[in-house]
Amino acid sequence: MAGADDRFAIIDLAALYMRGLDRLDGDLLAAQFWPDAACEYGIFSGSPAEFATFCMAALADHDRNHHMLGQHLIDFTSADEALGEVYYQAYHRTTDGDGAKRDLFIAGRYVDRYERREGVWKIAYRSELVDWLRDDPASDTMLAAAPFIIGQRKPDDPLYNREAMRA
Repeated sequence: MAGADDRFAIIDLAALYMRGLDRLDGDLLAAQFWPDAACEYGIFSGSPAEFATFCMAALADHDRNHHMLGQHLIDFTSADEALGEVYYQAYHRTTDGDGAKRDLFIAGRYVDRYERREGVWKIAYRSELVDWLRDDPASDTMLAAAPFIIGQRKPDDPLYNREAMRA
């Protein structure tokens, strides 16, 4: 039935999905889904293309976003279908109505159905379940004072400068 390559292909979908969100790359985000997939998020319901547009608009005014993946459980129901549960934690640097910086944390799970078509795995259905949320005043004064390299959005993030990695 399914092998390690199938499992890793599905796990990569989640990682690339998160990269699309964090780097504000709507094309990459949408590419993790089959075009006819269903996206159910409570705050959004629709197609992958509509979901990518929704996310890019929602995240555009954030200073930073950082998504982490936790356990990833996959149940292969056939050679070409799998069901999954993916734990996540998302960080968003936002600005409130008074101009104050906020740190918003959201954690939960994605409940997915994956399909393999012509040898390629993609998400056919995704719903997001929110298990907890925390919204605090920003507290990273050390980040501003230290000489850290700060993650950016596409194309400015160092991830997209592959030649610099060869230096």
